[in-house]
Amino acid sequence: MYRALLALALTAATWPVIPPAVVHPWAPPANPYGPGHRGIDLAAPPGTPIRAAAAGRITFAGQVAGQGVLTITLPGTTTPPLRTTYEPVHPLVTQGTEVTAGEVVATTTEGPSHCPTGCLHWGLLRGQTYLNPLLLLHRAAPSRLLPVTGVAEAG
Repeated sequence: MYRALLALALTAATWPVIPPAVVHPWAPPANPYGPGHRGIDLAAPPGTPIRAAAAGRITFAGQVAGQGVLTITLPGTTTPPLRTTYEPVHPLVTQGTEVTAGEVVATTTEGPSHCPTGCLHWGLLRGQTYLNPLLLLHRAAPSRLLPVTGVAEAG
């Protein structure tokens, strides 16, 4: 799975909020039903444009428990495929729409929040398992060979 995440991150993953400011980090629960924070919160007052973190297809754009939620399924990642979630938002796209990384897909809305000036909750799932969405942004440095010093050469 991490190879798929790395391959995705090395292509075109991006922050959903520009500039990014994490106000509440990933804090996974100890068990599937335990307390925790199953995503990250990014500072985003109401009306902030929200960008697709990666290319994919909108698989949900609507209300859940009175809040606007947007889900993007990322093709070619894993089985089941990765999904990014964004809330509370006003979706600007409809279910079935193909989006590109960085495309504005929603704006943040007011809603119940533990963030003082509003925020975007950004999640990442594989099936029913929550993952740290920052894994999408991991940028591996290219490998490079360095000179070897202090080692006797054979021969």
